[in-house]
Amino acid sequence: MFLGAGLNELLWLALAIVIGGVVTGLLAGLFGVGGGAVIVPVLYEVFRVLAVPEAVHMQLCVGTSLAIILPTTIRSYLTHRAKGLVVPRVIRLWALPAVIGVACGAAIAAFAPSVVFKLAFVVIALFIALKFLFAGDRWNLGTELPGPVPMTFYGFGIGLAGSLMGISGGSLSNIVLTLYGKTIHQAVATSAGLGVPITIVGTLGYILAGLHDRALLPPLSLGFVSLIGVVVMAPVSSLTAPYGARLAHRLSRRTLEIAFGIFLLLISGRFLISMF
Repeated sequence: MFLGAGLNELLWLALAIVIGGVVTGLLAGLFGVGGGAVIVPVLYEVFRVLAVPEAVHMQLCVGTSLAIILPTTIRSYLTHRAKGLVVPRVIRLWALPAVIGVACGAAIAAFAPSVVFKLAFVVIALFIALKFLFAGDRWNLGTELPGPVPMTFYGFGIGLAGSLMGISGGSLSNIVLTLYGKTIHQAVATSAGLGVPITIVGTLGYILAGLHDRALLPPLSLGFVSLIGVVVMAPVSSLTAPYGARLAHRLSRRTLEIAFGIFLLLISGRFLISMF
């Protein structure tokens, strides 16, 4: 597969991955998301050019994305925690159910068609974008977070959707937290913390889920994780994450909400187009 592409083309693809890594890191710090929504489209085009079979194409993108954003998410969380805005109770209540949700998503990846992952991107991203762009404070479920049972369901849903989308779950936890009166800055910081267990378990899950498809995967793949993609993009995105986190704390709440909404509209449109 790799020999079928010219050297010049591969160099351009490598450059695209590096640029994607820079943008990924900035978005991870800015919005408390791992940046998978940027990584997955970039990897989708890379693996398309390298003729990765459709049967494993999207799964490889999602699994590799989770592996790439792992160090980025950790660095983003540490930067936000230093600012003192992380809500510890949320991390405690969501961590375990989110991990269970991630494990379920990885199991689904072993047999689900690629359209499932694309549809997850579009539906969830559009909903969140509309909330931040147009609803503002009108979409509120309360001023305090709910009890342990509803929080458990929220955690599971965030983990499951994050695993199917190849993201750390930051965009989903952002909207849940803001629906219950948390500021966007608190939501971003806490989302970064929740993303740590999600990306760790998600990466391991996709490695295991792809072991039975080794014959279809490109060289240097560990299950549904491309080691080449990880080696090229992960260091770049990890280095740039703290800069995005610092920028997030300098912006006003409404500016951050609008920027986040536009970002989600762009990525949902990208995947909607790819479905046709």
